[in-house]
Amino acid sequence: MFSAAFTFALLPFLVAANPQYGYGPAPAPASSAAAAAPSAPPSTSGQININVAADGNFVFSPANVTASNGTLVTFFFPNAGIPHSVTQADFASPCQPISAQNGVSGFDSGLQQGTQFTLNVTNDQIRMGPIYFFCKEPTHCGLGMVGSINAPSTGNTFDAWQAAALKVGSSEQTLQDNGPVTGGIGAVATATPSASGSASSGSGSGSGNGAAGLTAAGSVAALVGLGAAMLFA
Repeated sequence: MFSAAFTFALLPFLVAANPQYGYGPAPAPASSAAAAAPSAPPSTSGQININVAADGNFVFSPANVTASNGTLVTFFFPNAGIPHSVTQADFASPCQPISAQNGVSGFDSGLQQGTQFTLNVTNDQIRMGPIYFFCKEPTHCGLGMVGSINAPSTGNTFDAWQAAALKVGSSEQTLQDNGPVTGGIGAVATATPSASGSASSGSGSGSGNGAAGLTAAGSVAALVGLGAAMLFA
């Protein structure tokens, strides 16, 4: 009788120890880390890194950079559901791809997400013209999503370039995306965009919770078996 009473007194605690019976704390949900949006690392000598749509805004950050010949300028595109581009333009025609010069077309990353696109600066002489670019996703340029390389401090400055784009505003023409275009005028893309490294998706905490759940379940089963043995002893 003592064994039976002890066993029945023990059973509620055994059940409570196992969350699947509706008692005790619920198991923590398995976490799944979302793929991290590419984030530009700090720039170094000979390498300038630019965030596209930094912090979810329609901007390039930094928006204007100074780069000597041979400097690599890499754009990091987020993977946030909205594509963007780095499309070369001419100051006189904001939100429009630059016209070919001597048979050479301007660079264009094409609309991208989760990639990197690199330019090699080949002409840092301001007298030959700074390098201007914009995002050709509809409405983005008209919202001011433009940038420049080696824009002067007077005249055709970055601020003037952005003001011209904002003036286009909602009348911005929708441009067809035909994919990446290598080459460029004053800065050259020698390759199409490449996939960016991102934080790997983790399910380790989920697996750990599952293992803990299995261990708890095994302990409960062992205790119940012990109680049953005592009951029928």
